[in-house]
Amino acid sequence: MPSPNPGQGKWQADLALATIAFIWGTTFVAVKGALPDVSTTYFVALRFLVAALCMLPILIPVIRTEPHRLWPGLRGGAAAGLFLWAGYLLQTAGLRYTTAGNSGFLTGLYIVLVPLVGAALYRRWPQIRELFGIIVAGAGILVLTMPGMDGNRRLNYGDLLTVGCAVAFAFHIVIVGYFSARERYEAVAVGQVACAAVLSGAAVPFESPYVRWSSPVILALVLTGVFGTAVAFTAQTWAQKYTTATRAALLFALEPVFAVLTAILAGNEQLTVPVILGGTLILSGILVVELRPLRAPDTRHSPELRDSGP
Repeated sequence: MPSPNPGQGKWQADLALATIAFIWGTTFVAVKGALPDVSTTYFVALRFLVAALCMLPILIPVIRTEPHRLWPGLRGGAAAGLFLWAGYLLQTAGLRYTTAGNSGFLTGLYIVLVPLVGAALYRRWPQIRELFGIIVAGAGILVLTMPGMDGNRRLNYGDLLTVGCAVAFAFHIVIVGYFSARERYEAVAVGQVACAAVLSGAAVPFESPYVRWSSPVILALVLTGVFGTAVAFTAQTWAQKYTTATRAALLFALEPVFAVLTAILAGNEQLTVPVILGGTLILSGILVVELRPLRAPDTRHSPELRDSGP
């Protein structure tokens, strides 16, 4: 299949990824508010079920024009969906024991892990500017999450679960980048969410499921299921056709900034010096990469943007 032009749609892709980071950043407070009324696995299952149903119509063009590419895309999406499900399960469970802001920043650790996972799986090392941006943004996350940095934060059980979710999300981003460059992005997007929905449903019996259909639960399901999953992962899968996993991770570093700002605006947390310093470092790391256009990736050696061949 023809490989996407790395320059074509670059800024649209960057804008889409930054918007996704904003959507995800606003979900932490909503999910935190819903958890007293719903069990963890049940909420995650409902989230992905809502998203999968919303996303099914985007498969129609694939079925009509290239039905032979439906199964390979779904299969690739399912590989990513395994890590997507693990990430959200760990993140949602962790939110029971940590703050929304801390969860957002700890989740952001995946920006440091993505280039390492990419190098390990596909031997694709980040460019120098990307690497420097990752170091700066990673330092910002360290400032925000270091135990006792602001006199209040302490690593706890919820924090450890959230670190696990960051590892899962790093694998997810790299795998999505790999398959979105080779298969129909619609099939990859649906495949990952459908896989996560099936795994979430299978996990429900292992935790006593309960739900009280309160306003916070309904709001959280709409925000996460429709916008944070269906819209976000469709847009992410499309956008990663035009960029690398490392660049996507850098833009997703905005997520913890939006998460803590949302928590502050909601009155759940306070603006502190570590929040200001850490947020500034994260934004600086992104700007290091974004202010000067990156050289077009070498598609001969980059498995994230290379043609699929026989």
